[in-house]
Amino acid sequence: MTGLNEDHKVSFKPQRSFATIFKSGIKEALFPDDPFSFLKKEPSSLRRAKLAMNYFVPASEWLPKYNLQLFKYDVLAGITIASLAIPQGISYAKLANIPPIIGLYSSFVPPLIYAVFGSSKYVAIGTLAASSLLISSTLEEKVSPTENPDLYLGLVFTATLISGLLQLALGLLRLGILVDFLSHATITGFMGGTATLICLQQLKGIFGLKHFTTHTSIVDVLQAIFSHTNEWRWQSAVVGVIFLVFLLFTRYVKEKRPNLFWVSAIAPMLCVIIGCIFAYFAHAEKHGIEIVGELKRGLNPLSFKDINFDPKYISAPIRAGIITAFIALAEGIAIGRSFAIMNNEQTDGNKEMVAFGLMNIVGSFTSCYLTSGPFSKSAVNYNAGAKTAMTNVVMAFCMLLVLLFLAPLFKYTPLVTLSAIIISAVVGLIDYQKAYHLFKIDKFDFLICMAAFLGVIFISMEMGIMISVGISLMRALLYIARPASCKLGYIPDSMLYRDVEQYPGATGIPGMLLLQLGSPIYFANCSYLRDRILRYIRDEQDISNPQANDIVYVLLDLGGVTSIDTTGVEVLFEIQKNMDAKKMKMILINPRLAVMEKLITGRFIDKIGKKSVFLSVEDAIEACKFSLETLKVTNGENVVNT
Repeated sequence: MTGLNEDHKVSFKPQRSFATIFKSGIKEALFPDDPFSFLKKEPSSLRRAKLAMNYFVPASEWLPKYNLQLFKYDVLAGITIASLAIPQGISYAKLANIPPIIGLYSSFVPPLIYAVFGSSKYVAIGTLAASSLLISSTLEEKVSPTENPDLYLGLVFTATLISGLLQLALGLLRLGILVDFLSHATITGFMGGTATLICLQQLKGIFGLKHFTTHTSIVDVLQAIFSHTNEWRWQSAVVGVIFLVFLLFTRYVKEKRPNLFWVSAIAPMLCVIIGCIFAYFAHAEKHGIEIVGELKRGLNPLSFKDINFDPKYISAPIRAGIITAFIALAEGIAIGRSFAIMNNEQTDGNKEMVAFGLMNIVGSFTSCYLTSGPFSKSAVNYNAGAKTAMTNVVMAFCMLLVLLFLAPLFKYTPLVTLSAIIISAVVGLIDYQKAYHLFKIDKFDFLICMAAFLGVIFISMEMGIMISVGISLMRALLYIARPASCKLGYIPDSMLYRDVEQYPGATGIPGMLLLQLGSPIYFANCSYLRDRILRYIRDEQDISNPQANDIVYVLLDLGGVTSIDTTGVEVLFEIQKNMDAKKMKMILINPRLAVMEKLITGRFIDKIGKKSVFLSVEDAIEACKFSLETLKVTNGENVVNT
């Protein structure tokens, strides 16, 4: 067979050293974006140090360029999200069964840390409804928040510290790939299930119940609601429904008129103010409508001493910390990326993990619990015209004023008002349209989504997400063990060779079978690939097909095969041996560097010969056609001579 032009020969370079391969693999795994490439272009060490500082501390890059024009936008956005942070902070703290003041603290210190280390302009820091519920449901298994509130609060800070340490470690080690195991389908189902539970749990506040369950499954929650009908208070229910209808109406206004987003943003704060006035003048507590109670003014007290690593209790905060760490990262990073894409910008997921980790570590020492970048607050921040992370500083300053002067005024906030705020905030997390979209596009993704949803509402939040991730991993393993392969055919009047199943008009090539492999070849799938290739050959030579061609060459397009292990090389030897028995010859097309190195070291190239390796499909087919024509002429001469 003739090969290629001299200028386009296949590369048969000797294998790289193990150190070179290992270094390349680590760099590709941990630094796929090559974040420090800009340092190589700078000859000045001072300039490199400045750029490195800008990379690790994003505030050092945008702060020197900051001006009054940007500040005008950021002040408005910061005040807007602060008005949302106050009621949400109190509400979500109630959801986590911790003092409401802790919810306000959590919107003071963490936003300041994020403003320095965060890479997104639009993420607004705050507490999460799902994480709040998960923390309470997990820790209540060990400690009752009512019987031992100090120990319970210490475990909340411990869970926050563990979550922050894990987030920081993931960011520093650049292991953001682990967050990718929480697929969109898993997050959609988990958020929907969590929102459903949160809505049902808030019926305790709506009906003014005194007794309730500590379990989160839908069966336990409904049983707790309907087994205490004697505690229902119609006054509380009426007030709750009025506030809920008002809040849902403002959400409807925002959806119909996006420019009126501020109506929905200030509605929770307006409800709190109206609720406080109503409770004060109507003496609501005398009518079965409970209020928040005393809120002490002042700055965050340090909580070093409250961190608790007692072996008797530590398992609960570890579980809560690990799960909430991933949930907080998944939501915060996804939100930041979404808004960045809308403005043709980029955010660094690993920087975000470092920022989230640092703010939760510091937060756990300053009486704050888990924070991230919640969607609702970040969306308000974006729509309010935020230009930089300074909006988080403005919000923190507003929260400082509240903590120093205004906190006691919120003591009259009715709990039913907070329940209405929580329901209106989380009802949007039940994204049935996304679930239907998954059902139409990919039934397996829909199954993953529903597994998370049903697991959360019927078993527990932890089990729901674990079941969904487990199914996702099973799907990934299925793809790995049964990789895609296809038979290629010639598209008439072109130079293209495409999948004959996708393009039925593609025709076969006489004397040749062209196959395309599209995944790494290693121990988990090489047996399947061997059987699949031999099946392609058998089907092509089916004697029941009168037009079947005698296959002389089997061409394997390896352009999509990124790697191969020793088991894979051995399987190629097996396939070649099988072909030798059938008087066929294997042709390899475009093996990549890592694959070629293994084939050379494993002596497979010596087995088939370097002339059987080609750079492109076209070159391989032309060479095989020439060889077949030569073979026909030779056979014809032999017949004449005979």
